[in-house]
Amino acid sequence: MMFVLSSFWSKCYKSLSVLVLISLLLLSACSMQSVQLPREEQALHRIESIVVFGFRPFLSRGQEPRMVRSPLSGAIFKAEPVPEKAAIDLTGELFSELLNSRKCRLIPPGQAKGVFSNLLSSGAAASDIELFQEIGLAFSSDTILAGYVYRWKERVGTEYAIELPASVAFDLYLIRTKDRKIIWKARFDKTQRSLSENLFDLGTFVKSRGRWMSAKELAMVGLPQMLKTLPKKY
Repeated sequence: MMFVLSSFWSKCYKSLSVLVLISLLLLSACSMQSVQLPREEQALHRIESIVVFGFRPFLSRGQEPRMVRSPLSGAIFKAEPVPEKAAIDLTGELFSELLNSRKCRLIPPGQAKGVFSNLLSSGAAASDIELFQEIGLAFSSDTILAGYVYRWKERVGTEYAIELPASVAFDLYLIRTKDRKIIWKARFDKTQRSLSENLFDLGTFVKSRGRWMSAKELAMVGLPQMLKTLPKKY
């Protein structure tokens, strides 16, 4: 009888372990999502150059927090005004990650933003994706990487005691300049929670080492994971 009960509980434990693993995978997919074209739709040309435009705030200081749609994908985000410095810092991290992982020609964000400013000052009436195309063409680049920061809320409190946790949301798009086609997109939308509040968010808990993270630390949980799926061909 003892052997039967032991075998029974052993099977239950294995089943529970499988369920926990599946839940972790599902949670990860919910907070960080990336999409690229199906293989049959890709020309499979190697990406030779990327204009790293980077991020800009979706809502500026003084604008009301609200639910918004991405102008490039239509995805919905809970948005709040984002400091310009947050977008600049995240863009810097993006460029550093690409320098360490990509061998193609990378046009720095500073140069891309310079062309962007010139286009705006010229009074060009164009959608965002049309502006991104113009920036890419200005550098004779086959792609441009750009996105928005929708939310950047710093934690209120310390690493070990908080009133409010950090919360961030941003996305990225790899756009083919010749026809403005989005060939890859990814998003990260996350509010840190304690392990007791969300038992399945073990990955974030481990990366935070049990601490309450700053907004930038939380963003850097998602950004490297997003870039792992960035294609090298299109």
